[in-house]
Formats: sequence, structure tokens, C-alpha cells
Amino acid sequence: MPTQSLHAAHSLSSRHAICSPIMAITFDIQFTARAPAGRRCPQLHRDARQNGVDNLPPCFDFACPWSDPIMNRLSQFCALAVTLAVLSGCGTLTDMVTSNLPETHSGWPSIVVSLREQEAYLYWEKNRTASSRISSGREGYRTPIGRFEVIRKDEDHRSSLYGDYVDASGKVVKANVDSRRDSRPPHSHFVGTPMPYFLEFSPGYGLHQGYLPGVPASHGCIRMSYWKARQFYNAAHVGTPVVVKP
Repeated sequence: MPTQSLHAAHSLSSRHAICSPIMAITFDIQFTARAPAGRRCPQLHRDARQNGVDNLPPCFDFACPWSDPIMNRLSQFCALAVTLAVLSGCGTLTDMVTSNLPETHSGWPSIVVSLREQEAYLYWEKNRTASSRISSGREGYRTPIGRFEVIRKDEDHRSSLYGDYVDASGKVVKANVDSRRDSRPPHSHFVGTPMPYFLEFSPGYGLHQGYLPGVPASHGCIRMSYWKARQFYNAAHVGTPVVVKP
């Protein structure tokens, strides 16, 4: 593979913006480029194609380093960032970047949730280290308010109440059911809604990954994006304080 690059020692010190101008995420990156000028970056484009994106530009101003293992990891991370930017917009990209920053905090974590602000905050001692958009319980399914602590962690949790009735082949027969109220169609069984990275803080209530429509919409749990749910899950342990404010 030829080693001719855009510059002999191309240093990307400029700010590369990803997303819309309203919510731009920028990276200050410094490394030696090793991808030939005008050639597609193999790892970047391979990752993108696997996610259905096939129109990324050649490597004129975003090069892929290959010699250093650490730089190779950086290229993979940036490839995923670009793919997510194209697929799902700034919110997902912002969460991905901030939740993957190295954490070297000391002390004990705690979680604070503001229902009014629809935000959750992760603290280490008194220092706020992360925040996340949330969707709490809608009218009739209010999220409990008060002081709690994590009583259970389940990375692959499923709801025991809400989900779908499916047949033996896995086809959904009746969607979005409450297993306590909705009758089960013949020859079907209940499959609970996935609630990954579940941090239960009160019986039946917890923080977990879920859909974020921008308003309270859950059955009482606190939904978060995938990246933030994983970040909070990895930081917390059984006994971590959780404060839910109005």
C-alpha cells in the first residue's frame, strides 16, 4: 500500500465539526496521517458500510492511522462517531462521545434525577461528572419522588409487566400490552420489553435504556439513551444513592 499522504506528516490540528451548526461536536486531533490522499479510509468506510452508510467522502481531511495500536483504536472510535452522526443525529453522538471519555474519579458515586428538567446527573463525591436526558413516568404512571438507593443491577433486564404477546415463531401477535390487563391470544406467550442497563432503585422502578420522545412517557421508570444508561450503570453499584426530585 503506497504511503504517499496528503502531507508527508499530515497533522490534523484543525477542529473537525460533526453534526449541525446548532449543536456541533468538535474534535482537536493530532496524529500522522498514513492513508493515501484521495483514497477511502478502509476502516472508516468499512464500519460505515456495515451500518448502511456508503457515501462518505475520500480521505482528504480525515486520515486513518494504522501503525500505532492506540491510534488504530482512535480511528475506530472516530469511525463510529461519524456513522452515528449520519444515522441518528447530534443527540446520540453527543451521548456517545461524553459517555466514553476516560473516568478516573475517586470517592463514591451518586445519582440525582430532576423530573422537572427531565435530566439525570451522575456525581462522584460532590463533583457532577455526567448528565443525561431522560423520559420519566407519564400522567397516571408517575415516577416516585424521594431518596432511594440502587437495590439491583441487571444489564439485560426485561419488563415483567409490559411487552408483547408473540407466537412460537416470534411474530408479534399483540403489541404493547400490560400483562396484568390484556388477555393473551391463543398459542402466544408474553415477551417483556427490553430494559437494558437496569438500575432498580425502588421495587419495579429503575433507570434504564429506552426511547426518549422529549417528554415524560414511561410507565414510571426513568429512560435514558443507550450510551448514558451504560455509563450510569457502569458507575453505580448496589447501594449507590439515588435522589429523585420533582
